[in-house]
Amino acid sequence: MSSSFLTYLTDALRSSALLQVGANRGTVAKALGLYILYIIFKHRDTSIGTRRVTNVPGPRGLPLIGSLLMFVRTPMTQISQLHDRYHDKYGSTWTYSMVGLGRVVMCNEPAAVEHVLKTNFWSYEKGPILQQSTEDLLGQGIFGADGHQWKWQRKMASHIFNVKAFRDYTERVFVQESEVVCNYFDTMADTGAIVDVHDIFLKFTLDSFGEVSFGQSFGCLVNPEEEVEFAAAFDRLNAIVGERLFKGPWRMIEWLTGVDKKVAKDKKIIVDFALNIIHKRREDGYNRPQKDLLQLFMDLKDDNGEPLSDDDLKDAILNFIIAGRDTTAQAMSWMFYLMHRTSADKNIVVKLREEIDTVLGDKMPTYESSKEMKYAEACLYEALRLYPSVPRNIKVCVQDDVLPNGVEIRKGEFFQWSSWTMGRSTEIWGPDAKEYHPERWLDGTKNSPAKFPAFHAGPRTCLGQQFATIEAMTLMGLMFARFDFELVDPDNEPGYSSGLTLPVAGGIPVRITRRKQGAVAI
Repeated sequence: MSSSFLTYLTDALRSSALLQVGANRGTVAKALGLYILYIIFKHRDTSIGTRRVTNVPGPRGLPLIGSLLMFVRTPMTQISQLHDRYHDKYGSTWTYSMVGLGRVVMCNEPAAVEHVLKTNFWSYEKGPILQQSTEDLLGQGIFGADGHQWKWQRKMASHIFNVKAFRDYTERVFVQESEVVCNYFDTMADTGAIVDVHDIFLKFTLDSFGEVSFGQSFGCLVNPEEEVEFAAAFDRLNAIVGERLFKGPWRMIEWLTGVDKKVAKDKKIIVDFALNIIHKRREDGYNRPQKDLLQLFMDLKDDNGEPLSDDDLKDAILNFIIAGRDTTAQAMSWMFYLMHRTSADKNIVVKLREEIDTVLGDKMPTYESSKEMKYAEACLYEALRLYPSVPRNIKVCVQDDVLPNGVEIRKGEFFQWSSWTMGRSTEIWGPDAKEYHPERWLDGTKNSPAKFPAFHAGPRTCLGQQFATIEAMTLMGLMFARFDFELVDPDNEPGYSSGLTLPVAGGIPVRITRRKQGAVAI
């Protein structure tokens, strides 16, 4: 066989092989293209990896990303109103999907809320997505914990809140800090200056929490006009983590926008503050007759019989700050707005004062007197119904489930509810649902936690409900006995800011004067 023939044969075989490779590549490209088209068609209105749902209504999403764009376009200061609109459009149960989160079933039916939070409690958890979103603020603390981690923290906290000595201690602290607020109001009444009561309430609850938690006030009310570094960092971090669930790939977004550097800075401020208090306590010991929250935690043992680590204590402190400071202050602020706006029933303040005068007379508030202030409590709870301190919540399903209304939720999908929307629902609260009407709490009807989930429900019901109510009753008793209040802008509803909770955007500016009629000297 000649060399020229061998060369010809070799070239022919090589050409054939190249054609085959080209053909294979073309086939692969076509197959890949068809697969991509299939994925786009399959997820033509849902986020990728999410099952399509046709028997539950909801907004139509975009291919592969679902409703992500809808939430990105909606300011966090309008998210509750968005939930209201979809409730009106689709009913009490609707669904959406979002890349980074998956399928979410929004259900604002009390029966479904009770099913998830109580009846079938162990089928739903906070889950890793929520935990990762809030970890910069809450660490491994009780509000993001699940399973065993949650159970032992709940057990410890429950023990503390049931200690009578702790109750007596908090009672004295609340009166002490309420007096500081009233002394400041006295000064403002003399000067005629405008006061942001939302800011004052936040400072009051933080100072009270500082005393109750680790035996020292933050000093917020010493110079109320000055910014407290810890509180400012805490608020900024709260706002950022509150947005993460609605931002899709939030880590990338925060890195691209530089927010991650702000998070790191604010996280260091609040963590260093908490750890410094813990280290100082370990060094100096504790010799007061009554134990504060930190000491009670330090005296406890975990399930292995070991004392809590500094990180455990730090997480406990930061979790209870958001519960003990933000929620109570915000509830009182919204109550103030509702009671003093132009459309408010003027008899509400009159009835509140009559109760305060009758219950307190010329005495200081106590735990027992606060329990007698039923109308004041109704005013607070009615504000929480319309402006819940935690306006929305979400849990992940860990095993396939069916809600009482027949809607299926698969493992890995989310159940979400809006306490804000539920509080304004005429189906739940009747035709006057959007009105501020404290008397609805005094008509003998017992409202279940599932109907009024402002303090959650089931095994995770807020341990501090009584704590927060007594704190608010104490300050309300002293304030309304001594002062009259007038909103600077009584005609316009304030907005709310971003966050896990419901801060008042722009505050609640008021003018303060000493009470003119029926004043009680306390």
